[in-house]
Amino acid sequence: MRKSIKRIAFLIAIASVIFGCKKKFDDYYERPNNLDPAIYKQLESMGKFNTLLSLIDKAGYRQTLSSAGYWTLFAPTDSAIQADNDFKNYLLGRKVNSVNEIDSATAQAIVQYLLIFNGFNRDRLDDYQSNIGWVTDNAFKRRTAYYTGFYKDTTASSQVVTAIQSNRNNVGNAGYYMSADNNNKYIPFFTTEFLAARGLTQTDYTYFYPNTPFSGFNVANARVTQQNIPAENGVIHVIDHAVTPLPSLDQYIRTRPEYSEMKGLFDRLMVQFLQNADASHRYQVLSGNNAENVFVKVYSFLLAFSPNNENYFKQQDNDGQREGWTLVVPRNDSLQSYINRVLLENYPSVNALPLSVISDLLNAHMWQTTVWPSRFKTTLNYLGEPLYSDPQTNIIDKKILSNGIFYGTTKVNEPNVFSTVYGKAYLNPKFSLMTRLLDQELRTVISNPNFNYTVFMMSDATLANQGFGYDPANNIWYLGSVKNDSIRLNLTRILNESVVETNHGELDGLGTPGFKAVLSTYGGEILKFDGNKIITAGTLEKGITVTIDSIKTAKNGRVIYLNNLLYFPYAPIGKKLEALGTPATSKYNYFWNYLKNSTAYDAVNSAINGTSAGSFYTIFVPDNNAISAAIADGLLPGTPAAPNFNPTATADKVLVEKFLLYHVIDKRTVIPDGKDTGGFLTLYKNIAGDVVQIGIEYPGGVFEITDAYGRKTHLVPNEGNELSNRAVIHLIDNYLKYTN
Repeated sequence: MRKSIKRIAFLIAIASVIFGCKKKFDDYYERPNNLDPAIYKQLESMGKFNTLLSLIDKAGYRQTLSSAGYWTLFAPTDSAIQADNDFKNYLLGRKVNSVNEIDSATAQAIVQYLLIFNGFNRDRLDDYQSNIGWVTDNAFKRRTAYYTGFYKDTTASSQVVTAIQSNRNNVGNAGYYMSADNNNKYIPFFTTEFLAARGLTQTDYTYFYPNTPFSGFNVANARVTQQNIPAENGVIHVIDHAVTPLPSLDQYIRTRPEYSEMKGLFDRLMVQFLQNADASHRYQVLSGNNAENVFVKVYSFLLAFSPNNENYFKQQDNDGQREGWTLVVPRNDSLQSYINRVLLENYPSVNALPLSVISDLLNAHMWQTTVWPSRFKTTLNYLGEPLYSDPQTNIIDKKILSNGIFYGTTKVNEPNVFSTVYGKAYLNPKFSLMTRLLDQELRTVISNPNFNYTVFMMSDATLANQGFGYDPANNIWYLGSVKNDSIRLNLTRILNESVVETNHGELDGLGTPGFKAVLSTYGGEILKFDGNKIITAGTLEKGITVTIDSIKTAKNGRVIYLNNLLYFPYAPIGKKLEALGTPATSKYNYFWNYLKNSTAYDAVNSAINGTSAGSFYTIFVPDNNAISAAIADGLLPGTPAAPNFNPTATADKVLVEKFLLYHVIDKRTVIPDGKDTGGFLTLYKNIAGDVVQIGIEYPGGVFEITDAYGRKTHLVPNEGNELSNRAVIHLIDNYLKYTN
């Protein structure tokens, strides 16, 4: 009996503790009386959001906005919705005449797009949430609760498929679609602080929204009339227009027939619909249709970005808050005219164009950043070029969309690779081999519009006639039956010899009778021009005459079509000096006779010691009278009447070697074109082992060489500019005196 009484007393005590603790727990966690109402209740209490509330109810978001969570809601008033023509057009586009007729899916889209994740007052809304912390006033977009999801699209073969947008750029192994990512859309907003931080002005806003004054805090085309209204589960900002879900760049051009030409280029040549198991399974579960497969709409990896990707680069989780894509699309008539006039000059149809041409055309209209109206000329596209359209006269359509900015224009943003001298090869299938060679190094050089070039063309037919070709299966060049990389190197040398920088019109007279010029090429070798003829050391060696067939003009110069290649020579420099100096009456005779017998010369290889294959040289040859003067001054053995060309004494041999090496500029071809001035290293080194220089200047416009003692030397008139293997030889009227 006593045990029963104790047990009852114990249970009573335990119950007292439990119920007492529960009361304290409830009291502690009870909703505070001073807490602001939830978003839904706030809207109800203000009495001017009845239309929005009905949309929230129809969308199934009443419970969400009445309970826990943390949201920012951009809330249009009843009057804002009723007076908004854009909203009415949005409904008409969905075949709905009034708010009352809106179905739940449309209501859900409207409500979700006005909701952004987390609650933000105005002062925090425009701060960028980077991976390492907040960046003040650097954001103009926030991710919303709305995403497109599954939709119907049409493939290039006209097949209607259930599709879903790619949510990453197509960069190969990194993937173009992540099944856990809904590709949520962003909503744009603009604050005074953001514009100031980016160096922008109100004009950058009103350019897109000319009918909406900038108030200092705008959301798309709406002004914020009340801000920072607190709620238990977030923040409300009241707006004076009904902002409806913005399309992506991909969605926008799909609905605009005036841009169908560029859309067609994307669809036919740059888009694939790839079946995806995860997306298909998800759709089948949601729809109950177990037979329906879903295809991801994937843009080519050749493009700057995927126009249906709402996530920007996703290099940081929120990088879409502060940046977006820019897509510029020419109107159909402008684009078609350009394609016919430029791209199809040498091709029968667009489908025959190389895919790289299509990608360059499209990428010339694609920016991986936001192009603000005030930054047209300074923001560079994927090809590194600005927008050439005038923001006032060429732009006929401008939109800030969910994943970037769209500009419709009357002008094609012609890329330099089409408009410059490079384009004359690139856009002509008859020069495909030359284009392949140019792409190794010279593409960026000769497609630079800031420099003028003359390019001598190498057609596939001309190369084939000489036995040259390319084996794409094995990625190797060949000459006849020989296949090795030296063939590519030889062709590259010919190509480099075929490009001349002509910023001052040096070859404007080329092709006219009596025209003569000597110029250095991109490769450092020297070309001579005589009327209609182009002369290289190689054409002289082969005994062929290369002449001009025709000339075409480009944005940054001219291209010259020839009847043959501009060959380089195989004979070494010594062979050229031998040919010049062997005749007894030659002005080069004394120099050659000293050289061929000297310790400075390798007779076996016909090479001057200190020179090497692949390098460039300039050789100044004193004429016979100048050599005689050097002998008289004790710089060479013998007497002026009897030069000692083959001395036996070591001291005399050294004397000759020093003299000869001081007359050779190392690793540079210099011609009297006014471009090379200053000091130049020779092959001669003094007793201390230091290389001794010579100087080149143009006093009074005359080519003048100055030696180590300040003595002046000039070219012999009507002589010199003799072409050799990576070398040029000049005859001079005085010798150059070195220092020991």
